[in-house]
Amino acid sequence: MATLTVRNVPEETRQALAARARAANRSMEAEVRLVLEAAVRPPDRVKLGSLLSRIGAETGGLDMEDVRGAEISEPVSFG
Repeated sequence: MATLTVRNVPEETRQALAARARAANRSMEAEVRLVLEAAVRPPDRVKLGSLLSRIGAETGGLDMEDVRGAEISEPVSFG
């Protein structure tokens, strides 16, 4: 797990975080982790796999029977 150092946090912000942590019976470090996680990974975010699945369903999907029976004539070249 990574370590993050945040400098020059305004005293008001530090006090607000401390108060919020105390109210939730958490350490300030745990509170900061929760705040950061909520900011960058909101629970209503769209995940890539879910998005691709939805796009596939909206476009008619993929018939796996066709895929299983398909033969590859030439390998894909990425060079």
